[in-house]
Amino acid sequence: MSESTGLRARKKERTRDAIADAAVSLFLEHGFDDVPVNDIAAAAEVSKPTLFRYFPTKEDLVLHRFADHQGEAARVVRERPPGTGPLTALHRHFRAALDRHDPVTGLNDHPQVVAFHRLVFATPSLAGRLAQYRIEDEQALADALGEGIQARLRAAQVLAVQRVLARANWQKIADGRTARDVHPEAVADADLAFDRLR
Repeated sequence: MSESTGLRARKKERTRDAIADAAVSLFLEHGFDDVPVNDIAAAAEVSKPTLFRYFPTKEDLVLHRFADHQGEAARVVRERPPGTGPLTALHRHFRAALDRHDPVTGLNDHPQVVAFHRLVFATPSLAGRLAQYRIEDEQALADALGEGIQARLRAAQVLAVQRVLARANWQKIADGRTARDVHPEAVADADLAFDRLR
C-alpha cells in the first residue's frame, strides 16, 4: 500500500468515525426519531450525500457497531483449534467476551454503552434493522456448522441463547448493578445455557 493510499484510508476512517460519533451523540441526547440526517451531517461537518456514502441508512449510523461483529460466530467456528467442537469454541469465545466486558455481551456498565443499548432496544426501526443483522449472522453460522436443517437449527439456537444472555446482562446493569457485580452470574448463566445447548 502506498503512503497516499494509507493516508486516504485513514482519512476515510476518521470521517466515518466522526459521522457515527456525531449521530450517536445526537440520538442519545434527542432520541433517534427526533434527529434529522441533515443535523447529523452538519454536526459531522460533511454533506448529506457524503454521510450516505458511509452509512446507507439512518439506522446504520447506530448499528454499525453491531455490524463490526457481523459473522463473528461463523468465524469462531471456522477458526477453532483442531479437536475443539463448535459449541465449545463458541462457549469459550462468549466467556472471553464476558471477561472483557465486551458491550456485545450486555455486560458493560459504561454509561454511554448502557444508554446506547437502551436506544437500540427502545427504537422499533433500530430493533428491526438489528433483527436483519441477526438473520445474516444465523445464515453465516449455519453455513459454518454444515448443511441442512440441523445446521440451521443449531445456528438459530446458539444465536438466540447469546441474544437472551446479552439482554439479561444489560437489563441487570440498566437496573443499577455494576458489570463487576453481574459478572459471576453472567458466567454461570452462559455456562448453563451452553450446557443445555449441548
